[in-house]
Amino acid sequence: MAKGFGDEDDVHEQIASTIDDAVQRARSALPAGESLTHCEECGAVIPEARRTALPGVRLCVACQEEHDRDTGSQPGAFNRRGSKDSQLR
Repeated sequence: MAKGFGDEDDVHEQIASTIDDAVQRARSALPAGESLTHCEECGAVIPEARRTALPGVRLCVACQEEHDRDTGSQPGAFNRRGSKDSQLR
């Protein structure tokens, strides 16, 4: 089987780096500090269970879902770092 330009360790390192980046991005997006009792967007009560599960939460579930859709916080379709185009440059 043809091996290409890199060895298996390079591939595993690239995968681990991609995962570490995604985890860091997710952690940095988490709220911090004291949770609000009411949503800062619509004023709805934020349930105690949500405030306990996510310390620092500022939005109700409905507003958070809308915010996530608007900001495009969903993961990308593919790993650009591992794409063949990035390896050819």
